[in-house]
Amino acid sequence: MVAAEKALMLDGGDGVRLVGHLSRPSSNPLGTVVFFHGWEGSSRSNYVMSAGARLFEAGFQVLRFNFRDHGDTHELNPGIFHSCRLSEVIHALADFQDREAVTEWSLAGYSLGGNFALRVARRGPAQGLRLDRVFSVCPVIDPHSALSAMESGPKFYNDYYIRKWARSVRIKQRLFPDLYDYEEWFELEGLRARTEWFATRYYDFGSLDDYLEGYSVAGDRLVGLDVPTVLLTSEDDPVIPAADARALPDIDALDVQVTRYGGHCGYLKNWRLESWAEDRLFDYFTGDRTERRDESGAGDGNRTHVISLGS
Repeated sequence: MVAAEKALMLDGGDGVRLVGHLSRPSSNPLGTVVFFHGWEGSSRSNYVMSAGARLFEAGFQVLRFNFRDHGDTHELNPGIFHSCRLSEVIHALADFQDREAVTEWSLAGYSLGGNFALRVARRGPAQGLRLDRVFSVCPVIDPHSALSAMESGPKFYNDYYIRKWARSVRIKQRLFPDLYDYEEWFELEGLRARTEWFATRYYDFGSLDDYLEGYSVAGDRLVGLDVPTVLLTSEDDPVIPAADARALPDIDALDVQVTRYGGHCGYLKNWRLESWAEDRLFDYFTGDRTERRDESGAGDGNRTHVISLGS
């Protein structure tokens, strides 16, 4: 997949430039799948590479998409990334769709990328995106509860994200020293204070709540979704409360699947660190879903299905 890839500079509108890595098989592709990474991930994150390579080997064209300021693209845009930048993502996907003459395609996203995937599925078709189906793994649904879970959960997750975020912030400040002064930010403690600082100083939001509401898909925000979508999450996810998925309204196109185990986007099934979620994603996109549907009841609207994985 990597040997076959080419970098695409995609038009995000209003001068925004985003980068994706497109791998096209030597024969006519069976279909096209776009992957969204999670926060502070990239088109080269292990989970994206693994699932993408598996689909590429099966004959699919694969686009591994980078959000702004991810995948070493900080220099492309003066403005900084935040989670409400949906319009530029949709614009870039439309550019890809038109330039590569893609008639229909599927979308997969993980964590924050899963949140973006749900919002693209809801808003993108009205803007010309020819989406066939979507698979969202452990997506952020209600950013308020996700932030609270991060604060009260294992310190490892909090420290991990702050460390990666701080690296990204340093890069942006170095590239655009006349635009940004982040030194005060580095003195703050915790994700909440750091997120609020950015939201009210550089994201143009009046408050932290305004920012979090801006990318929430909770409540009735997904009503009107008509792209077939699987939302997979787990009861033991320390970052995204499963209750958020259970609280989503009934939507015919949305199939919510909740497992007992899986962690946050992990779903490790053996000592080789192979992913059960990747198996499910592969089956869904290749069309071999009969066995999976029998197991989970997928396809019955968005009744929440509880899938018991062995411990």
